[in-house]
This record gives sequence, C-alpha cells and structure tokens, in this order.
Amino acid sequence: MSLSDIWDVLVLGLVLGSLYAVIAIGYTLVYGVLQLLNFAHSEVFMAGGFGGVIALTLIEPAVDPSGLQSALYVLLGILGGAILGGLVAFGLEKAAYRPLRRRNAPRLVFLITAIGASFFLYNLAGKMFGRYPLPMPTMYENRQVFEIFGTSVSVTQLLILVAGLLMLVTVDFVVNRTKLGSGIRAVAQDPEVASLMGVDIDKVVSRTFVLGGLMGGVAGFLFGTNLQVEYTMGFLPGITAFAAAVLGGIGNVRGAMLGGLTLGVVESFTVELWGDGWRYVGAFVVLVLVLMFRPTGILGERVGRTA
Repeated sequence: MSLSDIWDVLVLGLVLGSLYAVIAIGYTLVYGVLQLLNFAHSEVFMAGGFGGVIALTLIEPAVDPSGLQSALYVLLGILGGAILGGLVAFGLEKAAYRPLRRRNAPRLVFLITAIGASFFLYNLAGKMFGRYPLPMPTMYENRQVFEIFGTSVSVTQLLILVAGLLMLVTVDFVVNRTKLGSGIRAVAQDPEVASLMGVDIDKVVSRTFVLGGLMGGVAGFLFGTNLQVEYTMGFLPGITAFAAAVLGGIGNVRGAMLGGLTLGVVESFTVELWGDGWRYVGAFVVLVLVLMFRPTGILGERVGRTA
C-alpha cells in the first residue's frame, strides 16, 4: 500500500468514524443517566435519514442549485433529520422507558423493551416508507473540494467531517459547561443524591434522550447523503456505534468520540487490506483486544466521572 493509498483510506476512515462517534454519543448519554443499553437508538438514526428525505422532498430541490441554495438544502436536511430523530427519541423515553422507571422494573425488562421498540420502529418505517431504498434528493454537485497529500476530499466527505466535528464539540460543551450537562453528570453519578439536591430526574432523562436523538438524527441524514435511506439502515451502523461507545468507555462522551473515530479508521484499513467481506471483523477484533486488557474501555466508565 502506497503512502497515497494510506491517506485515501485514512480520510475515508475519519469520515466513517465521525458518523460512528455521533451515533455512539446517543448510546453513551443514555447509559450514563439510566444504565440502559438503548438498542432502539439505531432506529433513531434511521428516522433521521427519513427526516432528511421528507424535508427535502417537500421543497423539491432545484436541478442545478447555486452554492447558497445547496447550503440551505443541507441545513434543511440536517434540521429535518434532527427534528424527527429528536421526536422519536423523546417518544421512546416517554412511552417505553419512563413507565418502567416509575415501576422500578428490572434492568432486563428495559433491555427487552429496547429490543422490542427497535423491531417495532424499523418495521413501522418499512410499512410507512416502503421496503426499498430511497435516494437522498440531490442538494449539490459532489465534486472535489481540495486535495490533502494527494488525496481528494469531496463535498460529501467534507460535509460529514465538518458537521460531525461541530456536533461532537457541541455535545461535549453541553455536557461539561451547561446547566443541563451538570444535571446529566449529577444523575449519572448518583441519581438519588441528585434528586435530593433538587434535580428533576424525569426532565434530565427526557432531555438526554432528546439530545442523543438530535445527534443520531443528524447522523442518519449525513449517512443518507453518502448512500441511500432505507428502513434497515440503522442496524449495522448502530451495532458498530454501540461497539465504539463500549471501546471508548460507555458512559463517557469523549470516549464515544474516540471509539467512533478509532473503529472508523480500523474498518477502512480492514476493507482496503482484506476486502469488504472483512469490513466489521477488524473493528470488533480491536474491541475485544482492548476490553481484554481494559474492561471499562479506553477512557473509563460513566459520564459523571468526566466532570
């Protein structure tokens, strides 16, 4: 493999890893406040893809859009994905998880409910939008923007990298520098003490789900700009993003970011070296090797401990 090939694969890995990192944040935030593995988050990601398609289809983008029109289309798609992703996440917490919390249901019941909600949502999407992939409406000409060390970077790749970086920085700021973030970290550290100190647990949990849903929804839209949108699109990215959250230290936001970028790069190099059939093998081998020597992941365990 030449140096030019290495840079090509590295750029592809960082693009893919940015998406994994944004999705992984949803898993790690919810685990931090509820100790819940929200496997339905992959369907929040899927909903974001459909949200972007719906928003863009309603306005019928121009065939040959100008630069300003393209930027507006992208913003509209991001907004559509974020809104639908946030709404689905909010509905999940309100309808599925909150009643279980009020009944002090066992953790196994939460896990079964998450799996059931995932199956329900992706079958509902298949019924509503059809069982065939939907192309994302054209928003811009996907041309080369610039080169770095001989590697071409396209508009779509730059969009995913920039949007992913902005979302990662934003959520890190929210968790570590805002009142909501203080509530999230307090509930993650000790929910009973947080409640005694005046923290509204239900409100913090609901807003945490919405925050993760917004991130997952935007990731779904960005994923759709590179490929297509379909009702099963959340499964493999969702599983890989969950692995990224575990690799980085589930419950740790910065760990989710690091884990996502790591698995994205490893996956890209695995495909380049051994073919697409081995795409997920390398990433999960790395996950197993790390957990053998550091069971809590690279950066620890809980959101509250990152304060």
